[in-house]
Parts: sequence; structure tokens; C-alpha cells
Amino acid sequence: MGRVRVHDFDSSAIARAAYDEDEATLDIWYKGGDRYRYFEVPAAAFEALLAAASAGEYVNRHIKEAYRFEIVGRRRFRPDP
Repeated sequence: MGRVRVHDFDSSAIARAAYDEDEATLDIWYKGGDRYRYFEVPAAAFEALLAAASAGEYVNRHIKEAYRFEIVGRRRFRPDP
């Protein structure tokens, strides 16, 4: 694991994000409790997330559909779809 930058958000959707510069991975903790890891995310995308007026809107428009992801953690007692 390389240098990791962590940021806590004042957002209704996003609680925290952590960006690993060496691995180019972005972990996002959603307010509902889920944690997702996005792969091959450039540093510029993390910087744009930090600068966005709405973190949730930025993630929805620029991260979710653009990068491969895995679910790292789920809130307890949440049924699978």
C-alpha cells in the first residue's frame, strides 16, 4: 500500500474517501455504511472530488460508471438484491 490520502466529507451521501496514490485506488464510504473500492482512478479525479460542490453528485456522474469497482464492506443486515 502506498501513500494514502483520506478526506472526510460533509455530504448527505459520502462519509469518507481514501485515495492510494501508488495503487490508484479510491475507497469511498457511503453514509449508508457501504464501502466501495474503485480501481485505476487518476489522482486528478480524486482532486476533482475534493473540489466538487457536491461529492455525491460528482461520484454519481464521474466515478461510478467510469471505473471498475468492488464492494469492500457492506452495512450489516442488508439483503443482497
